[in-house]
Amino acid sequence: MAMTSNYVLVVLLLVINLMVLANCAVDDDLGFGASYIFGDSLVDAGNNNYLRTLSKANIAPNGIDFKASGGNPTGRYTNGRTIGDIVGEGLGQPHYATPYLAPNCTGRTILYGVNYASGGGGIMNATGRVFVNRLSMDIQVDYFNITRKEIDKLLGQSKARDYVRNKSIFSITIGSNDFLNNYLLPVLSIGTRISESPDAFIDDLLSHLRAQLTRLYKLDARKFIVGNVGPIGCIPYQKTINQLKENECVELANKLALQYNARLKDMLAQLNKELDGATLVHANVFDLVMELITNYDKYGFVTATKACCGNGGQFAGIIPCGPTSSMCSDRDKHVFWDPYHPSEAANLIIAKQLLEGDPKYISPMNLKQLRDL
Repeated sequence: MAMTSNYVLVVLLLVINLMVLANCAVDDDLGFGASYIFGDSLVDAGNNNYLRTLSKANIAPNGIDFKASGGNPTGRYTNGRTIGDIVGEGLGQPHYATPYLAPNCTGRTILYGVNYASGGGGIMNATGRVFVNRLSMDIQVDYFNITRKEIDKLLGQSKARDYVRNKSIFSITIGSNDFLNNYLLPVLSIGTRISESPDAFIDDLLSHLRAQLTRLYKLDARKFIVGNVGPIGCIPYQKTINQLKENECVELANKLALQYNARLKDMLAQLNKELDGATLVHANVFDLVMELITNYDKYGFVTATKACCGNGGQFAGIIPCGPTSSMCSDRDKHVFWDPYHPSEAANLIIAKQLLEGDPKYISPMNLKQLRDL
């Protein structure tokens, strides 16, 4: 009888130890923190797969170099990993942020990061209506509000607050569509341009973005990285429809982006003073991508003008990447994967600068320093 009791006691102790170890392992895993990703098709990891929308990337050959899916399309608008994926890896996070609309975005999965980004989405709710459906930044923040309550349930309020404030990075890559698929959109936006000057439109964008960032702050976001708008006048689509030469870019599009970018930088500096305990890092995507476009050969690329996957015009810049598109054989030698989006090779260079680059491209600190705050 004594032996039986001892045996039961030993088994019980073993089970308890295993449970403690399992909990420790889970908590150790959480030590790597989470990425909560907001934005547009530059960082969408598959949300648009679950929307009735004209903006989709879950068709081959998109994702052909994405190892995690065995080269199958996932809804990422590139041949491999997005900047968000690569940054997460560089920060030591063990899992890619799961698309919010994906069926497996439940339970503890949300503690490793959630991706709310949506192809065609913008700061303004009207942006991207040409695609019928997309998640605007307002909707993406609404969805994080739901996630935030779930984190409370999983960790308890106190631990959840600490985790979101200290271990989570909030990444915002948005604004390009507000110009490309709103203000600059041929025909559909002419009313907007007649009624609103560029300055007034940019005012509108920034006041909306300020409110969205402040909402995230009120939901305990403290570590932010906010990207500015890239050189949208230099993408293959813009160069093709405007019949430009290889070394030319659309002046108005880039001028608007630079106007917005200067004001965005000032706004982030203000918010760093106003939002107690928050750190908002500014990512100078415009100069980063322009450096790749201007000096592409220095980085091992053969072209920064022609899309690897696409059709139409001299830069394959009109019809998006799909099964009937022509595709280059040297995907890692093209800055642009399709008429709009960088290749994985370009994303790797951009992400490396964000992770450990100098203040010219990321300030007041890089992402590894932000993580360690």
